[in-house]
Amino acid sequence: MDAMSDSSLIQVLSVDDHPLVREGIAAILEPEPDMQLVAEATNGREAIESFRKHRPDVALMDLYMPDIDGIEATVRIRSEFPTARIIFLTSYSGDARMVAALKAGASGYLLKHTLRKELLATIRAVNAGLRRVPAEIAEYAGAEALTARELDVLRRVAAGRSNRAIATDLQISESTVKAHLAALLAKLGADGRTHGVIIAVKRGIIHI
Repeated sequence: MDAMSDSSLIQVLSVDDHPLVREGIAAILEPEPDMQLVAEATNGREAIESFRKHRPDVALMDLYMPDIDGIEATVRIRSEFPTARIIFLTSYSGDARMVAALKAGASGYLLKHTLRKELLATIRAVNAGLRRVPAEIAEYAGAEALTARELDVLRRVAAGRSNRAIATDLQISESTVKAHLAALLAKLGADGRTHGVIIAVKRGIIHI
């Protein structure tokens, strides 16, 4: 990183708690004639402070970090700087977190295994005012969200609980459990309980 920033370049802030990831990003950015890595941060709190200090054109934000995670850091940054352009970097492909990131104001979402191939193009696109989301999960972004009760039912289905047991757990009738189950399977596009759990895990809606 240069001590002085060049305003003619795309100024980038890199935020990740793993040094090897930050080193990899720095190595990708260093040869680029139109980009400059102006600062690095290791957690969400540092990210907020670095953004205030450097006002980067684009921030690369890790999703999961100690103290303050990437989503909360993004919310706080954009409350101060509404036009902030932030790209989430994560190894997690579930779309549930992607939707949360986009709702927080992110302009892009990039899987870490695609960094060498996609990072530079994504930075340039986001800097130009575009939004970039991986095609492999973008198809789910507009899917109807499950309600809190449907999630309660789904988590218990994933744990192997029967409808009767779920009804007892949630203090509702078995017919109500069946209604919630039918609704959530329709939203997920699943053809049965097991298929619904598989889809929900793949999309990051639940964890088992």
